[in-house]
Amino acid sequence: MLKPYLYRNMTEAGCDEAGRGALAGPVVAAAVILPKRYRNELIDDSKKLTPGLRETLRYEIMEAALSWYVAFVDNNEIDSMNILRATIKAMHCALDNLDPKPEFIIVDGNSFFKYGDIPHKTIIDGDAQYMSIAAASILAKTFRDEYMVKIHQEYPAYGWDTNKGYATARHRQAIRENGFTPYHRRSFNLLDAQMIIDF
Repeated sequence: MLKPYLYRNMTEAGCDEAGRGALAGPVVAAAVILPKRYRNELIDDSKKLTPGLRETLRYEIMEAALSWYVAFVDNNEIDSMNILRATIKAMHCALDNLDPKPEFIIVDGNSFFKYGDIPHKTIIDGDAQYMSIAAASILAKTFRDEYMVKIHQEYPAYGWDTNKGYATARHRQAIRENGFTPYHRRSFNLLDAQMIIDF
C-alpha cells in the first residue's frame, strides 16, 4: 500500500498530470486532499491500473476526498507557453479550486513553480509512493481519457479513443494522410516524434 501522506500534521494536497507527452489534446492536472485516515490498497499510479479499475477508483476518490479538482489547459495554450509551463498552470488551477486550502503540496515529478506561500515538494515517481498523488494521477488520467474519447467522435481517423492522442504509429500515419486537426499541438514534432507512449 502507498504511504498516506508525507507530513501527518498538515493538510496535504497531492498533484499529478496526464497528457504531457501527447501530440494532441489538453494537458490535464488534478489536485487531491484525502482524509488522514483514508486508506485504499487499490490506489496506485494510474498507468499500472486497468481502465476499468481506474474508473471505479475515480468515483471512490471523488467521494472520499476532502477536496479535489481537475483542470485542463488546451493545446493552443500549450503551444503558446510550452508544455512545462502549461502543465504547471493546470496544477496551479487545480490547487486554486481546493477547499480547504492545502498547507503543503506534494507533486509527482521534478518540476513545479512555487504556489503562493504554500511549501511544496517534488517527488520522482511520487504517484507510486503517495496515495494523494496516485489519486490525483487517476483523476487526471480518467478525465483526460474521457475527453479524448469525446473528441475522437469529431476526428475518428486518428484513433484517439485508443491512443488518447499519444504518438502511436497509427496516429502519426493519420497525420500524414489527413493533416493536423484543431486539437493537435503544433509546437510538437507531430510527424517524426519518438515520444514516450505512457497512456
